[in-house]
Amino acid sequence: MSEPYAISRRALLGGALAGAAAIGLAPGSASAATRPGVRPLKKSGPGTLPNPAAPAGTDQIPQIKNIVAVMMENHSYDNMLGMMQGRGDGFVLGAGGRPTASNPWPKKSATPPPFKNATLSAFPMPNPCQQSGYPYNTWDAFWTSYAGGKNDGFVKSQSGPVSMGYFDDTVMPFTYSLAQTFPVCDRWFCSVGAQTYPNRRFYMAGTALGLLYDDLNGDVPPNGTIFQALNAYGISWKNYYSNDPSSLIWTYLAGEPNILDNLVGISQFYADAEAGTLPSFSLVDPNFDTSSEENPQDVQYGDQFLSQVVNAVMASPQWPETILVWCYDESGGYYDHVPPPKAAKPDSVAPVLAAGDHPGAFNRYGFRVPAGVVSPYAIPDYVSSVVHDHTSVLKLVETKWNLPAFTFRDAAADDLLDSIDLTSPPAFLTPPTLAAPADPAALAGCLETGPGTIPPAGYVTS
Repeated sequence: MSEPYAISRRALLGGALAGAAAIGLAPGSASAATRPGVRPLKKSGPGTLPNPAAPAGTDQIPQIKNIVAVMMENHSYDNMLGMMQGRGDGFVLGAGGRPTASNPWPKKSATPPPFKNATLSAFPMPNPCQQSGYPYNTWDAFWTSYAGGKNDGFVKSQSGPVSMGYFDDTVMPFTYSLAQTFPVCDRWFCSVGAQTYPNRRFYMAGTALGLLYDDLNGDVPPNGTIFQALNAYGISWKNYYSNDPSSLIWTYLAGEPNILDNLVGISQFYADAEAGTLPSFSLVDPNFDTSSEENPQDVQYGDQFLSQVVNAVMASPQWPETILVWCYDESGGYYDHVPPPKAAKPDSVAPVLAAGDHPGAFNRYGFRVPAGVVSPYAIPDYVSSVVHDHTSVLKLVETKWNLPAFTFRDAAADDLLDSIDLTSPPAFLTPPTLAAPADPAALAGCLETGPGTIPPAGYVTS
């Protein structure tokens, strides 16, 4: 039975939802244009089809019936998977098994250094809880951290010293097990070096439409969102939410036909998975207050949530025909050692800069985030080093149902199919047993006592 629709978090829709409906925002339209061009061509853009020889909306991957997408919050690849050795591009370890990664700790930092000319090495977080307010990934913090490609400005940035902290498999056993078993993507970058809302906008429409901060407005993307495109071609979908439906970061959707009926509570996801009635596309949201892994949350609640979602899919009668994609929306301000490359500009809309913001455009990815692909067709022992960003989820959906691209960004994106093999018997038809998730109750006290001393003793040198 569906839970009643509710809105709460971060003003995620509060008055903005009612306001969007009240002022009569015009609906965005999912373009059905079929201009010439194929996915690999650099000139592919809005309206182009992955397969221009086939009608839009037609199934191109019949072995796969269901796509499930799960997006957590605010962690970089190195912060969450950097200690996964022998698989993926994580930390280089030195003496005593410590990461060799470090950043200068200058006087101008969120927290002053203990002495001049200090250097802070990457360190294990003292417990599963995070600092309140730090780190965070503003547009300006991104550019300071990026430091012209040196990635040595994290501690100098607004994020401060906690940016060099990381978690390992003792804290996140399920997440590590998932990344060690199914394909992991070690070149998945967030779509923009900015906050949650801009990145989730890319995830759903291939553009932030100028947005850099977690501010809601009534913007309408010219070519609509993935939800409208699915509706236009009669493809079923649901946004399963735990406390807020992330789809309504595009607030105007609340006034669009056939949107609100597809927003259902998370309990319905587990019921649908068990019954074998998941829709063609499922967007699954954590509880953004407790289990999304944003600071100051205990990350083990996120480890537990991800395990519940993945295990429900693997136990479903629909598992033999499913792809699940998991990722994080942005790096949250945590350190990563791989400089993000340039990216296709999604459109002609420039970033809306705040006073003092670093100049720039939407032509570079943000930092790497943990991500992977789960499917019976997944390739065992595979690490994908193909460049991906959140619009790769759009591209996967577009490739599956031959849907028109929304922007130049998703038109240029890779569709994640390098991680699966549709020509051989599925290697994971019998789902593997993954590590049990962390038990947040075992260390529940850290939500009251805090994350401990940051940085721990022994990680600052001169």
